[in-house]
Amino acid sequence: MSLEDFSEMKDDVYALDARLIREHLGHFCDADNDGSTTVVRVRKYYRNEGPLVWVDALGTDFRGDTLLATLRARLHDMGFSEKPFCVRQISEDLERMRTLTFDTKNDINRVAARLEYNLTKAYIRYVSGQRFGFVNPNYVLNRFDPREQDSTGHVRSYRHLFDVDMEHPDDAYTEKALRRAVPDSLGMYLRRVEPKGDLYRHLQTMLQTVTDSQRQRILVNMERCRWRGKLQPAKDEKYVLVNVPAFHLWAVGPDSVVDMRVACGALKTKTPLLSSRITHMEVNPEWSIPMSIIRDDVARHGGDSGYFARRRYYIVDKKTGRRISPRNVSASMLRSGNYRVAQQGGAGNSLGRIIFRFPNNFSVFLHDTSSPGAFGRDNRGVSHGCVRVQKPFSLAVFLMEKDPDEWLLDKLRISMGMSPETDQGREYIAGLAPGAKAPRLISSLKVSPRVPIIITYYTIFQTPDGTVRHYPDVYGYDKAIGEALKTYIQ
Repeated sequence: MSLEDFSEMKDDVYALDARLIREHLGHFCDADNDGSTTVVRVRKYYRNEGPLVWVDALGTDFRGDTLLATLRARLHDMGFSEKPFCVRQISEDLERMRTLTFDTKNDINRVAARLEYNLTKAYIRYVSGQRFGFVNPNYVLNRFDPREQDSTGHVRSYRHLFDVDMEHPDDAYTEKALRRAVPDSLGMYLRRVEPKGDLYRHLQTMLQTVTDSQRQRILVNMERCRWRGKLQPAKDEKYVLVNVPAFHLWAVGPDSVVDMRVACGALKTKTPLLSSRITHMEVNPEWSIPMSIIRDDVARHGGDSGYFARRRYYIVDKKTGRRISPRNVSASMLRSGNYRVAQQGGAGNSLGRIIFRFPNNFSVFLHDTSSPGAFGRDNRGVSHGCVRVQKPFSLAVFLMEKDPDEWLLDKLRISMGMSPETDQGREYIAGLAPGAKAPRLISSLKVSPRVPIIITYYTIFQTPDGTVRHYPDVYGYDKAIGEALKTYIQ
């Protein structure tokens, strides 16, 4: 017998045609108005004649069922709707292919093309979202706080509030993920992209038992767990983490944790979220007053030399670099931006006795404070954006190399106006002339190796000791992220 003996059994209704499938794929790409970045990349892939992923000359194999089963199970655990992942349509078309149930509106090539497109769309949307997040925080948080508006209320610009160096999916990732959609690696890859942290698993468990009023907060913090910053401290590397809603800092080392209260930016001057590395510490720093504070608070005291003397402020002509007497500088001159106003370092300086510096685009830092009373408040949103730390000396010691010299520590204490704790330090103080101020023995300390600093925002957070705590949404970010997640939520 030969194939010709079966020719009469051939039916064009069941014949897959690559040309027709491609034609239908083009129609599906044109008809899909989903503007999300991942779906745009899917359309780009097919318009560039990317190879078919799920359909071949024999139809479809078990991989579609593998993806469908994963979506049904995981989307429920994530609190997501199945609709954005085309679960119903995929299920119906898989059944049509399996039972060869076609008609004029759903012929085999149209069904195969729709299945190919929807499987890829669902797959890329799922793996990209689980690996990098379904919401882009750069977009949401940097369009949250209006800076300028015109007379009609149209926003001209926004305050930049998020500058964490993030990992994001791109065309290369899409192609890499599609290469993983093969029989021997699809299931493994679907598991690999899921967030692995203890907090994420805890939130998943919470989601199954909470009331509707609590769901959004859990879903928003699950989304934060999916975001991947490029700065990830190594397992044996110490790092500093500030969680703004907690108003708390944790300095985490391989075998110890130093924690303390902090004060962050007020609602109008929010502390930005960022990642960097602490490079050095300055002892008794001068405070160069930001122009916004000069315009709002300082300028109106132009000509009042007593005001400047009490606060130990001085004025410098930016053009010449020379100091100018406050009595010769008017309010309009200060507002012009041609003059720099700074506060001398030492006791009473707004930055306190030490500041911890790291590169960032906001000129915000960790520092001591001359007003420690704020640490006794629950809501410690009081600064102009910098983070004030409750235990500056402890943080400084943490940032030093292991087992610092005791005399070095006492020189730092003396420079910060603290009492020495070694005999050498006490002898040094005793040798000073009566009434003399202790000299500043240290003005700067290099942090080597540089220590990662991460300023983040979780309203449900797992502290380094494993405790899960809940905090108020002090800046209103939960609502903004929840709104961006609305497409996905059940």
